[in-house]
Amino acid sequence: GSLRLNHSYFCQKPPNMNENLLFLICFFILVFQWEEIGEVDENYAPIHTYQVCKVMEQNQNNWLQTNFILNQGAQRVFLELKFTLRDCNSLPGGLGTCKETFNVYYYETNDEERRNIRESQYTKIDTIAADESFTELDLGDRVMKLNTEVRDLCPLSKKGFYLAFQDLGACIALVSVRVFYKKCPFVVRNLALFPDTITGPDSAQLLEVSGTCVNNSVADELPRMYCSAEGEWLVPIGRCMCQAGHEEVNGSCQVCKPGFYRSALQTKSCSKCPPRSFTKVEASTSCQCEQGYYRTESDPSNMACTKAPSAPRNAISNVNETSVFLEWSAPEETGGRKDVRYNIVCSKISTDSGQYEPCGSHVRYLPQRTGLKNTSIMVMDLLAHTNYTFEVEAVNGVSELTAPLRQYVSLNVTTNQAGDISVSWQEPDRPNGIILEYEIKYFEKVNTDQETSYTIIKSKETDVLVDGLKPSSAYIFQIRARTSAGYGGFSRRFEFETSPYLAASSDQGQVPIIAVAVTVAIILIALVTGFLMSGRRCGYSKAKQDPDEEKMHFHNGHIKFPAVRTYIDPHTYEDPNQAVHEFAKEIDVSCITIERVIGAGEFGEVCSGLLRLPGKREIPVAIKTLKAGYTEKQRRDFLGEASIMGQFDHPNIIHLKGVVTKSKPVMIITEYMENGSLDTFLKKNDGQFTVIQLVGMLRGIASGMRYLSEMGYVHRDLAARNILVNSNLVCKVSDFGLSRVLEDDPEAAYTTRGGKIPIRWTAPEAIAYRKFTSASDVWSYGIVMWEVMSYGERPYWQMSNQDVIKAVEENYRLPGPMDCPTALYHLMMDCWQKDRNSRPKFEEIVSILDKLIRNPSSLKVSNLLVEHGSPEGCVFRSVEEWLEAIKMGRYTELFMERGYTSLDVVTQMTLE
Repeated sequence: GSLRLNHSYFCQKPPNMNENLLFLICFFILVFQWEEIGEVDENYAPIHTYQVCKVMEQNQNNWLQTNFILNQGAQRVFLELKFTLRDCNSLPGGLGTCKETFNVYYYETNDEERRNIRESQYTKIDTIAADESFTELDLGDRVMKLNTEVRDLCPLSKKGFYLAFQDLGACIALVSVRVFYKKCPFVVRNLALFPDTITGPDSAQLLEVSGTCVNNSVADELPRMYCSAEGEWLVPIGRCMCQAGHEEVNGSCQVCKPGFYRSALQTKSCSKCPPRSFTKVEASTSCQCEQGYYRTESDPSNMACTKAPSAPRNAISNVNETSVFLEWSAPEETGGRKDVRYNIVCSKISTDSGQYEPCGSHVRYLPQRTGLKNTSIMVMDLLAHTNYTFEVEAVNGVSELTAPLRQYVSLNVTTNQAGDISVSWQEPDRPNGIILEYEIKYFEKVNTDQETSYTIIKSKETDVLVDGLKPSSAYIFQIRARTSAGYGGFSRRFEFETSPYLAASSDQGQVPIIAVAVTVAIILIALVTGFLMSGRRCGYSKAKQDPDEEKMHFHNGHIKFPAVRTYIDPHTYEDPNQAVHEFAKEIDVSCITIERVIGAGEFGEVCSGLLRLPGKREIPVAIKTLKAGYTEKQRRDFLGEASIMGQFDHPNIIHLKGVVTKSKPVMIITEYMENGSLDTFLKKNDGQFTVIQLVGMLRGIASGMRYLSEMGYVHRDLAARNILVNSNLVCKVSDFGLSRVLEDDPEAAYTTRGGKIPIRWTAPEAIAYRKFTSASDVWSYGIVMWEVMSYGERPYWQMSNQDVIKAVEENYRLPGPMDCPTALYHLMMDCWQKDRNSRPKFEEIVSILDKLIRNPSSLKVSNLLVEHGSPEGCVFRSVEEWLEAIKMGRYTELFMERGYTSLDVVTQMTLE
C-alpha cells in the first residue's frame, strides 16, 4: 500500500526559501498493521492519514517504512512530522497496554533498490510524544488536534536513506511527513554572486563561500560570505568594484554616459568631466582636454585641464658689487594651477664677440636657479663691471606640454667693482696625523693690524679664492690645519692688498680685476688633545651635525652665521591646505608600501613601511595615518604637524618625506628611526653606553634645538619620549604637536589658551604664566639631559605634579644621576636657573658639549652629592643641614647610625 498525502496542505504552506524539500508525498513501501484512513483537519479539509490503534492487544510492533530518499548532497536533513494521538485515559479497558509515544528510525545506504531492512539495522532518531492528544469527545466533533515535531539527521555521508516509524501500542494517525535540508539561497551582495549553498552537518558550523563578480566588475578584495547552519548569509567580506568607465546601479555595473567618466575604482559613480575637458563616448575612463589646455600624468583625473602661466610682473633688481638681488611679483594668470615655479636664465656680454653668452657654472644662485617657489633670488659670484641680462621665467606643471613660447620678464644689470685675493700654501712637513681641513682667517687692516672683526673660511685644499673684498684695501691672513687630534696654531700673519678700482672704458666691455696670487709656506703644528673622535658608537659626527657654513663672520668676539630662514606658523594661513602644499611634498599613494603597525598616535596608527619614488631606490619610512571618520579640524591639526616639519632641514630634526592628501587614508611620511623613542631605548639598554656616547646623543639633541631656536621656533614639549634614535644612535627631535612660533623679539613668548602641559619637563614660568620661549626649551633640555644620564628614569620619580610644581618653586632641583660627570650636572643646573635670562642658549650648550667631547678627562665622575646636590650652590655646616636642603632630611638618623656624621666623611662616600 502507499501513503498519499494531501497536496493542498503543502501548497498552502510551501517550504521556506532557505529550505529544499526532499520528501513531500511519501510512498510507504512496507506497511505492517498500519492502514490508510481518510480524515479532516481542524479546518474540515479532507486529508489522508496512516493510522494504527491496536491498544487492546499485547506485544504490538507495527512498522511503516518510506521509499528511498536521496540526500542531494545534504549532510544534515530535517524531519517534520504532523500527527494525532489519542489519550489513553479516554480508552475503556486499554490502560494496561496503551502507549502515547512512537519511535522514528532511519537507515542510510547507497543502494536505492534495497527495501527489506532488518529491524536491528535501523538507527533510532527519537521517541516521539504528543503535546496534544484527543479524546472520544473530540472524535464526535470530528476535530483532530495536530502535533508537529521536528528532528534532524546528521551527519549523513551516503547517497540516501529510508525512514521507518514503529508503533508499540499507541492510537496514532500520521498526517504528514516532510523531509528537507536547509540552504543559503542564491544572492547578489556587493556586486558579487553567491550560489545556492547547502549548510554543513554541524549546527554551529559556518561555511565560507567565495563569490563571483558580476559583469563589468573586478574584485577589490576577494568577496566572501559565510553560510550558517540555519541557511542565512553572514559576515560579508570584500567586494567587487565596477570597472573603470562603469558605475554601480541597483546591484549591477552600467556604462558611463557621454560627458561622464570614471577612472578610479575607489569612486562608485561616474563623474562629470572637469572644467576644460570633454568626452563624447560611453564607458569613458578619462576626459580629453580642450585645445590649448593640458593635464600632466601626475594630475588626478578629476582635476581641471590647465595651461601655462603668464609672465612674472614688476621685476626689480638690486646690485651689490658682484651680487644681484632679483625680486618680482607672481603672474597675473597662473593657468589654473598652484604649482607655479620660476627659472632664472643668466646671460652676459662676451668680451670677445660683444654678444650675449651664458653666465657659466661659477655663478651661484641662492636658494637655486630653477624650480623656485619664492619670488626672489640672490645671484652671486658675478664678474665685476659686467653687463648681465636675467630672464625670470614662470612655469607650471604643463609648461613643457605647451608651445615653445616662454613666459618671462627680463632685467638688465651692471655689476660693481670688487676685489679678489687668491691664497695658496704648502702642506706642513710633519703634521700630527692626516690633515682633515684648513682654516683661513682674514680681516681688513684699518689703521692698525689688530682685528676687531674677522672672517673664517674652511677648505680641504691647499688654496682658496677670497672674493667680495674692497678694492685698494689691505687684508691680513692667517692659516692653521686640523687633524683628528684637533687644531694646530695659526701661522704668522701675511698682508695682501686688492687691486685698485678700474673704470670701464667706452670701447671695452669690462676690465677684469687682477687677483693677487700668493704662495704662503707655513708650518702648522696640530695640538694633541688626547682624544680621537673616530670609532665612537654614539653617532656623533661634527661634520654631519655642525651647520655646513662656507664662511663664519666674527665681529667683536661674536660669531655671525649666515641668515637662517624664519619659521612660518601654518596657523596663519587662511587655507590650511595651502600651508601643507607649500611646505610638504605630495606623494602618490602607489609609492608607499605599509608593512606593519608599530604604534598608535593621537590621530591614528603609526606604521613602518617602504617608500619608492620614481628613479630612486626604496627606503624605509615611518607612516602616520589619519583614522577614518575624522573631522575637518582633526585633519587640519594632523596635517599641521607636516606643515611644521616640512620647514626644517637639519640632521638632528626628524625629516619629512612628504604627505598623502589626495587619497585615503591621509598620511604623513617621515624617515624611519630604527631604535624608536629615546626613553624606551635607554631603558632597554640600561648601563650599556659610555659617557662619551651619552654626551654625543645630548650634543645631537642640542644641535637640533639650536637650529629650531635660530628659526624662531619654540618646541614646548621637549622630552626623551619625543626624541627618536636611528640605527647609528643619531638622536633627532620630533613631535611638533605642541610647538608654536616665536616672534622676532628674542624675548617674546607665545601665551597658550590652556591645554595640557608636561609639568615635569616645563619651566616654572611656563607653568605659572603659560609663556613659552627658547629659554623654557632650555629648561626642558636640562630634564632631557637628566633622563639620558639616568637611562630613562622618570623625572621626580613618583612625586605628583602638584608636588613637583611646589618643590621647584622652593628651589629644589633633581640630584645628579649615578655616575654623572660633574661638568654635565653643572650644565643641567645652569639649564634649571629660575631666571630664564640666566640660562644658557642652545648655541652655548652645543659649544660646551663639544669641548667636553674633545677633552674626555673633563667627564670624570666626582661626588656630585655634596658638591652639586645643594640648591643655589649653598655651603652647609652639617650633614643634617645639607640633607634638609636636598629634601632628604628623613634620612639624617640613618646617616648618623652608619657613621656619616660630618660632611668630610660624606665626601668620601663611594657610589656603592
